[in-house]
Amino acid sequence: MRVIWNNQLIAESDKTIVVENNYYFPPESIHQSFFEQNNKETFCPWKGKASYYNLVHGEDKAEAAAWYYPEPKAAASNIKNHVAFDKSVVKIEDI
Repeated sequence: MRVIWNNQLIAESDKTIVVENNYYFPPESIHQSFFEQNNKETFCPWKGKASYYNLVHGEDKAEAAAWYYPEPKAAASNIKNHVAFDKSVVKIEDI
């Protein structure tokens, strides 16, 4: 799978994990130069606290368009630090 944003390839992996219709990409598969930390946090009852990234490229920014679970609950331990994306902001394609 790969993620395209702003006509740029920002993540690519053949080891994604699908949870609740979202593809979670391993941390080593994202191109860090497009990501900056966002202070937003949300909570999922079974996954735990999610942290967010902004997507950035030149002057363009998509606020809180990607999220990950740095310390997930046990039921979601397989997605620790994996990154998922807001599908209304990015294009996720099968490769």
